[in-house]
Amino acid sequence: MSISVSNLTKIYGEQKAVNDISFDIGNNEIVGFLGPNGAGKSTTMKIITGYLAADSGTAVVNGINVNTDRLEAKKQTGYLPEGNPLYYEMYVREYLEFIAGIHQLNSEVKARIEEVIDLTGLRPESNKKIGQLSKGYKQRVGLAAALIHDPKILILDEPTTGLDPNQIVEIRQLIKDLGKNKTVLFSSHILQEVESICDRIIIINKGNIVADDTLANLQSVNKNSHVVLVEFATKADAELLKNLETVENVEENQNRYFIQTSDPEKVKKLLLEFSLQNNLDILSLQSKSKSLEEVFRNLTV
Repeated sequence: MSISVSNLTKIYGEQKAVNDISFDIGNNEIVGFLGPNGAGKSTTMKIITGYLAADSGTAVVNGINVNTDRLEAKKQTGYLPEGNPLYYEMYVREYLEFIAGIHQLNSEVKARIEEVIDLTGLRPESNKKIGQLSKGYKQRVGLAAALIHDPKILILDEPTTGLDPNQIVEIRQLIKDLGKNKTVLFSSHILQEVESICDRIIIINKGNIVADDTLANLQSVNKNSHVVLVEFATKADAELLKNLETVENVEENQNRYFIQTSDPEKVKKLLLEFSLQNNLDILSLQSKSKSLEEVFRNLTV
């Protein structure tokens, strides 16, 4: 396994930021690491990358125990932290050369710098000081620094923060391409981003792993539960909708109603009857699979 986390625990005062968690990630796998703010994502990533010591448990990267051989483990990983600390007075190439020096890259450093500049789309801004760059380009510098030593494992904490929609698409594709030859663990609050990149997702909440599965399996955890989306021309009484047979829950958004049910076809028929009885016009009526957002909310609320 490229990353193996076993019984990892980190405590701050009386709070267990990470509570005895375990998971394994294989070679060339792209895994999304999700959770609400304060769930323990960044703490776990800092432990895996050796920037924070665990109170108990182990993290192993590419066969190297981070606890006992932190320096060697860091050589195997590229890390883009959420805060993305940079030296703003340095020029882009100067900074990347500095990072390459830390990693003791002695041969063909300049060629590698140009390679990661092209890889991360930094070329148009590569002659500027980092402090002169937009937030999106600063994020690209951080990603280039994480890639400079060609690590086998990438740990990316909110890698698309500050990027515009076009840049997000580019970085998504870059992560997909990197995943062909590297193991990638990345966190994001943009759930659509995770859906488009990952086949496997780990969700952490209050320091505990609450899900670790493929996206398809997570969306069908409860195979007897479905969602029917109905939109009326005017507002309906949500409480009356909840009383319909086989309806488990109703969420309202203006004139749209997300109805959880074990029998979507029956609910559709009941909704047609309901609309006639209450003089409501139906604008749309459809069944839909659970989105990652719905799965996330169910597991973390």
